[in-house]
Amino acid sequence: MKALVTGISGFVGSHMAEFLLNNNVEVTGTIRQRSRMDHIRHIKDVRLVECELRDPFSVETLIGEIKPDLIFHLAAQSFVPTSWNSPIDTIHNNVAGQVNIMEALRRFDLASKMQVACSSEEYGHVEPDEVPIRETNPLRPLSPYAVSKVAQDYLGYQYYKSYGLPIVVTRTFNHTGPRRGENFVTSNFAKQIADIEKGRKPPVIHVGNLTAKRDFTDVRDVVRAYWLALEKGKPGETYNIASGTCYTVQEVLDLLLSYSNVSISIQEDPARLRPSDVEILLGDATKFQSETGWKPEIPFEKTMRDLLQYWRDQP
Repeated sequence: MKALVTGISGFVGSHMAEFLLNNNVEVTGTIRQRSRMDHIRHIKDVRLVECELRDPFSVETLIGEIKPDLIFHLAAQSFVPTSWNSPIDTIHNNVAGQVNIMEALRRFDLASKMQVACSSEEYGHVEPDEVPIRETNPLRPLSPYAVSKVAQDYLGYQYYKSYGLPIVVTRTFNHTGPRRGENFVTSNFAKQIADIEKGRKPPVIHVGNLTAKRDFTDVRDVVRAYWLALEKGKPGETYNIASGTCYTVQEVLDLLLSYSNVSISIQEDPARLRPSDVEILLGDATKFQSETGWKPEIPFEKTMRDLLQYWRDQP
């Protein structure tokens, strides 16, 4: 069994590689010239290929050479605030890369199963009576990133219907754990706490919107879900990946602070507030669970402990 993981050097990609190798899958991963290798330096037996996914020739060459059985398409500009600063780059990066992969599969007439990593951000504005969110909920995206993911989502469906490509789309709600980028809220808090404990910064943690409610799943549960999406999910279908439990950002912060012995004060930073923010993202993963048997296994408290320890271990 051969798998291609796009964006293998990223947060989810590195965990995906470990999961696949533990299941005796031959793994090839795409990187770019400027990719940081910190997350995958310890992983052996992975073939890394430099490939610019926005370049159709590079992608076609790679797909033609590997002819993968499975494709986990994880590469993306995935940070919502960045999409406000660079909307066209975000949309071009996220849409073009996927189209190039699907076009290559079509040209080579390959039956590779492809998982497209989309996002709960697609739902955007959610009315109070629409929670928990099912796959049938209207999509009302509130950021350029979310719009790019809606495009990826619908392109996956379109290529399945038009060309029969076996594509499964996953809409994953917030996920976190060790190696999460420091720009993301849980990891940002954990890094700030670790830096305070090491005496690198004053005992003040800077925060944005603490009232937003989010559904968090451990990344190690998420990559198992992606595997099951291709093993047991139905091509052409879209599945929510979520824990079904909600925490406010304030509750996340309080939990992380409870793991530290240092006295830390909290200060709001206006620069961390977004032009528009999604008030609540609580997912209903019943459809995915019933078709694949998946359910989250790692408690949120362990996820947060492991994330804080990850930052404590950084030099």
